[in-house]
Amino acid sequence: MSAEVFDCDVLIVGLGPVGAVLAALLAQEGVTSIAFDKEAEVYPLPRAAHFDHEIMRLFQQLGLADAVLPHTRPAPDYEFKSADGQLLLKFPSNPGGSPSGWATGYMFNQPDIERAVRAKLAQSPLVQTHLDWQFKDLEEDGDGVVALIDTPQGLTSVRAQYLIGCDGARSPVREAAGLSLLDLEFDEPWLVIDAKVTQPGLMPTVNLQICDPARPTTCVLMGPGRHRWEFMLLPGETAEQALDDGFIRNLLSGWDCAKGVEIDRKAVYRFHGLVADRWRKDRVLLAGDSAHQMPPFAGQGLCSGLRDAANLSWKLKAVIKDGADGALLDSYQPERDPHVRTYIGLAIGMGKVVCTLDPAAAAIRDAGMLAQRAAGTSPLPPPPIPAFPEGCILKGTPAAGELFPQPWAQVDGATVRLDDQMGPGPWLIRKDRLSEGPLAPFAKALGAWLEARKVEAVLVRPDRYVFGSGDPETLERAYQDAVRMRSVAA
Repeated sequence: MSAEVFDCDVLIVGLGPVGAVLAALLAQEGVTSIAFDKEAEVYPLPRAAHFDHEIMRLFQQLGLADAVLPHTRPAPDYEFKSADGQLLLKFPSNPGGSPSGWATGYMFNQPDIERAVRAKLAQSPLVQTHLDWQFKDLEEDGDGVVALIDTPQGLTSVRAQYLIGCDGARSPVREAAGLSLLDLEFDEPWLVIDAKVTQPGLMPTVNLQICDPARPTTCVLMGPGRHRWEFMLLPGETAEQALDDGFIRNLLSGWDCAKGVEIDRKAVYRFHGLVADRWRKDRVLLAGDSAHQMPPFAGQGLCSGLRDAANLSWKLKAVIKDGADGALLDSYQPERDPHVRTYIGLAIGMGKVVCTLDPAAAAIRDAGMLAQRAAGTSPLPPPPIPAFPEGCILKGTPAAGELFPQPWAQVDGATVRLDDQMGPGPWLIRKDRLSEGPLAPFAKALGAWLEARKVEAVLVRPDRYVFGSGDPETLERAYQDAVRMRSVAA
């Protein structure tokens, strides 16, 4: 069927950070999209608090690093403490740097980041954005999908080749597609308090989890000039009670630094672990909170959604523009689901440490964690980002499914980065051509990476994950076969 019968290539329901980044990535790939949101403007207060180096690398890929950085600060150390202030567990802020060259993590102000991404979308003729549009229903017709949308001008329909639900935890798209969530058995209500900092000198310089059975509490830096507290609600306490100003004043009375803030948001959330049983139904796919939700203790909720966007964007381009078989999209869930479940597992593990309410159990926990710390072992080691066990990779080759590093170098006094030099992927990086062209500044680092794996070449996918490594000609043929594309950039 000809492209003229479609209003766009991809319809994106939800214009939060995941939907907006997906639209921006698709535009870079030459794919048209219509992205809309039920809200009339960017939500003005922060929600997510942290993203990691891989997400900053993604912003770099979009040309947004300079726009994003002023609204961030490098994440500090992350400490778990007992009720009496003993250090139980510590995640250092930047242990040995990151594979992407950026800081390991960043605390940020979400509204400012969202505005930066939307400003990027406004510059692209390939993206249409609409606010105050409400998704109502969808219908597939074999060659495409039609969405029924309630707009200020009345009901309208939009037809696209694919529809992506980036519409949050309640996800009308997920419901309309008949998809469901699996409960990973963690569900706790917490009061979240966001504040503007008026006296920076009073504030903590680390992120804190206070493992107090009388009231588990989180205290973290946000973007510049902002701070957050999270207090677990105890059995019998209601959301209505928790949102009362007197209740909040009592909770903050034990924090001297609370004198240096102005509260501007209070909300009760349920921290839970959920993942969709299926992330794709024919031409409808889910991304972000519509596909998975996790407690905030590991700071990976937003990161996971943006990794979804990066994974989907190049595959949609390959199918829509390059003649790849639609089955390529079947690799989306097998690649992303293990990542998400790893981080949900880590977050739930952290949450179970923090959310212990029984004083006797908390005392046993504290003694065990203190003993492990004294022995130099971590009771809750952060897992490495898992390599894809399945999907669009050349299984059995070294590093297949792993994130490929981004070396930085100095050229004539200026900092250059691999991704900027190489441009959009895929990349075929050969040991015998490291001294040529854009690879030259990074020859030493790339050569060391190849030598460590004893391979002559690596093929890196457009989302910066390794397709496979080994003989260059074999890699190119295998990649073309895997995605049924016509050529690979060398």
